[in-house]
Amino acid sequence: MYLSGTTNFTHELEPNSTGVKASLHGAGRVLLPVLMFAVGAVGNLVAIAALSVSQRERKSSAFYTLVCGLAVTDLLGTCLASPITIATYLGAHVLQDDRMCAFHSFLLLFFSLAGLSVICAMAAERYAAICCAFTYRRCRVGRSFAQRVLLGIYLSHALFCCLPAMGMARSQLQFSHTWCFIEWRSWATVTRAYTVLYGGTSLLLILGTIFLNLAVCGALLLMRKRTVTRPVTRASVRERWRALSSAAETQMIAVLVTTSAVVLTCSAPLVVRVFANCSMLGPDPAADLAAIRIASVNPILDPWIYILLRRSLFRRLRTVSKRRRSGARTSPPPSPQTNLFYPDLTRDGHVITQLMCSANIISQLPTAVKVPTKGELTRT
Repeated sequence: MYLSGTTNFTHELEPNSTGVKASLHGAGRVLLPVLMFAVGAVGNLVAIAALSVSQRERKSSAFYTLVCGLAVTDLLGTCLASPITIATYLGAHVLQDDRMCAFHSFLLLFFSLAGLSVICAMAAERYAAICCAFTYRRCRVGRSFAQRVLLGIYLSHALFCCLPAMGMARSQLQFSHTWCFIEWRSWATVTRAYTVLYGGTSLLLILGTIFLNLAVCGALLLMRKRTVTRPVTRASVRERWRALSSAAETQMIAVLVTTSAVVLTCSAPLVVRVFANCSMLGPDPAADLAAIRIASVNPILDPWIYILLRRSLFRRLRTVSKRRRSGARTSPPPSPQTNLFYPDLTRDGHVITQLMCSANIISQLPTAVKVPTKGELTRT
């Protein structure tokens, strides 16, 4: 089922393979994959824990569920693929077994494509929530809907990435003997069709994510521009509320855009190498190795983006809130509870005060207390 000439192919790319195999046993070579595995696993566990201790508003949101799904995907990919890589550095014969090589190739195919799909689903959810708000609410897009989307992504991608093991393509030990991938430089029609299909699907997910992110950012900027330029009237109280409470939307967009940039940057080199090898350009094993190493950095960076970006935005929003409270003494103190993606929903006292002031509601309240006259006191 698998490529029979794997060893010969590798020896042609790497004439001095004996020296390379010997160097794989060096302790210095093992430290890097061990460190990457530890940082990736700990980071994703911390991110999942931080996302789990949240308010009920955030737990019920589809975006929150998709972010958790991406963190779980990165954690599973790190915990399943990294031990095989570490074992390969300790013993160079691990991936020479056909079944282990096919399993490692499946892991790289699946988690690379699943990460792109979850990011695209996050971008689509934000686009529907902002640009198609009526349809979004009518369909009741929430936690259960996002869970079904994640389940569909996992099942469909698992089936698609199992096709090489079913005979549609072949797994191959790649340059440096530390990773396996599909045989992307084959003249077989079925194998080339699968390679093109995999690369095309990844490319469509990348382009779709970029388009949706640009559409969401453009819609937010347009909405804010219209709200700021519109005069303050009693009829615009609802729109003022949306503008003042849009910090949660801004924070979610910041998380989405930053995470998308990291995922696309780490995944794009591998997609490029898939098309380059399928087009039978000059073989470049060093570029293939660099592409898979860049892709392996993605699950390490993603969780720290959630954590660090959340803290920085919260501090900035807190500073702005303090400045507003110093200018308006009537604002109640903020609630000590914080929210990861909806920070302003748990401390909206200053927002309500500004809405009342902008709508001239305060002017309708009684401005003085009537003092009883002397005659009224005598009658009583």
